[in-house]
Amino acid sequence: MMFSWARIACLLLAIALARPAGAAAPFEIGVVYWSMAIPGQVAMRQGLEREAERLNRQHAGRPVRLRPAVGGDGEAGIQNQLHAIHRFIGKRLDAIILQPIDSAALSAPVQAANQAGIPVFAYDQYVLEGKLACYVSSNNWLAGYLDGEYLAHRFRARKTPVRLVIVEFPYVSSTVERVEGLRDAFHDAQRPYVIVGRYQAVEPVSGRAAGREILAKHPPGTIDAVFCVNDGGGHAVMQELKRAGRRDVVMATVDGDPRMIAEIRRGGIVGIDTAQFMGALGAETMARAYQKLQGRQVPRQVLLTVFPITRENVDAYPGWEGAIPETIRKPWAPSERVPGNQLTW
Repeated sequence: MMFSWARIACLLLAIALARPAGAAAPFEIGVVYWSMAIPGQVAMRQGLEREAERLNRQHAGRPVRLRPAVGGDGEAGIQNQLHAIHRFIGKRLDAIILQPIDSAALSAPVQAANQAGIPVFAYDQYVLEGKLACYVSSNNWLAGYLDGEYLAHRFRARKTPVRLVIVEFPYVSSTVERVEGLRDAFHDAQRPYVIVGRYQAVEPVSGRAAGREILAKHPPGTIDAVFCVNDGGGHAVMQELKRAGRRDVVMATVDGDPRMIAEIRRGGIVGIDTAQFMGALGAETMARAYQKLQGRQVPRQVLLTVFPITRENVDAYPGWEGAIPETIRKPWAPSERVPGNQLTW
């Protein structure tokens, strides 16, 4: 197709008029999400993209343009994330934001981005090898610790060890840290416990499978508590336990899924859900990426606090999109407060 010089001139004029006077080309940022099947991760994405919109209103002279990609669950999701990062490197984007599915598997493409001079920002999960310009996460160790502290308090009158089932996902940093926090809390409380079963789940399909396996292997009266590292799998585990009428079990979990909060509110089998501030997590990552692209210094790590929800304080949690309260008290120890946000360089 032939273009006249007049038509080319019109196209260039249209491009110029579409950009505010004096505006530079937008920063091009590739964003590699994990999954849109887990509600908490959807909330993180929404927070990140809302912050991008806010930045564009505030900095119309140099806005950002997001190029999103979604990995998905399982091995296929990891491969999708690998391909997306390499595609963004090939396009020479200004920055990459990543929510890793696997902390080890994503190391190689992050190192490739390092070599290409493209800053990488990770949120929610860490990457084992490779340089991150900034890592933004909830305080996952604290989330597990608060769940463990609650369970140790709830079973404080027990003369025998607390019988625990753990539903984990040992492939990413956040879920590993939550299990470590749980165990540290039992140790600090000097409350004996025994892990009678370990299963893997982090999303609904694996959660349903884990729930059914727990029911098959642990009949009534053989376990006291089930700790789930997140609500993505934990909600499905809860549904299976409820269908079987397992009122002999108390659940402790992490994330703050509204469906789990509703179970706490009605006095169901979920005793505690230590919630994240999902929207703030995504927004903080976007803000740090823009800060870096402006040539400003950014912290190497940002940890956001978490909120332990029990029946006693369920109405105080502002939700995934809410602002972080100035004061968060532990329901089982009202005189004690949850540590605030931490900033580590």
